[in-house]
Amino acid sequence: MDITTPCILIVGPTAGGKTSLSLELAQRLPGGGECVCADSMQVYRGMDIGTAKPTPSERAIAPHHLLDLVEPNEPFTVDHWLPMAERTIEDIRSRGRFPILVGGTNLYIKAFMSGMMDGPAPDETLRESLEALDSKTLRERLLRADPIAADRIHANDRRRTIRALEVHHLTGVPISESQAQWDQPDVREDTLLVGLNYPADVINPRINARVRMMMDDGLLKEVANLHAKEKLGPQAIEALGYRQLVDHLEGKLELEEAIEQIKIRTRRFAKNQRTWLKRFQAHIEGCWIECPDGDTQSVVDKALKAVESHPLLTPFQGPKTDP
Repeated sequence: MDITTPCILIVGPTAGGKTSLSLELAQRLPGGGECVCADSMQVYRGMDIGTAKPTPSERAIAPHHLLDLVEPNEPFTVDHWLPMAERTIEDIRSRGRFPILVGGTNLYIKAFMSGMMDGPAPDETLRESLEALDSKTLRERLLRADPIAADRIHANDRRRTIRALEVHHLTGVPISESQAQWDQPDVREDTLLVGLNYPADVINPRINARVRMMMDDGLLKEVANLHAKEKLGPQAIEALGYRQLVDHLEGKLELEEAIEQIKIRTRRFAKNQRTWLKRFQAHIEGCWIECPDGDTQSVVDKALKAVESHPLLTPFQGPKTDP
């Protein structure tokens, strides 16, 4: 197969079946496919259950890349991820296989499609002074400096709040204005986008069921182990579920209250993802699949049909069939 084999980019809300779809595609595409993680939390070692990281049995179905790269108390950003992703994708192509980029983090997806947004380098002195402020004060400053960014950034998201204030202080330009200029996605001619659209009444029950399954699979034990070893750094602890269970372990929340908070935060996160994907869909052509009932097999069949008709493909032999 020619090395112009397109990269397949799968996007959709959390709990939307992106991993299942990627595995089906990896098995059924001619020559096979390999999965490339585009999730800012799955890069952390030991954060397996709460990040919905592909399991060992799932990884045995197809090779996976860019998982378990750093410890949860080590810094890792999109600046680290993007060049690694580009090299990995080219390596997969060079072996005649399909790179399947499985998107979980909007910033990673946007950077892959359009490159990095220009912005000032971090100012450690300024960050230290902002870190010393309580969340209420940071929120008030952001509301004054950049109300549009404040509307998009959750009040408890200190990391993004501090970055927005830092950009405004260093450039005099609100980060929302810079993002608006950057928010017109380029179309990569080497990429086929497969987007999954779910209505809230379908995805929310899936989220609730996933949270309960994670708890049954040992999420509390996973968080307790990381917390006891002081492994959860300021970025990793903001992964969905981890902050809430740390609060439980520290006596700030009852367990059921923490679980309910995880469900609420995850549903809110999925809503933000759907909103972002609608804006993304307005600019990017691709295979956008409506999932009114969450039928995984129907989604897979539609995705395979879209891949088969992609103009970058050299002679496509069709999906594998059992003899």
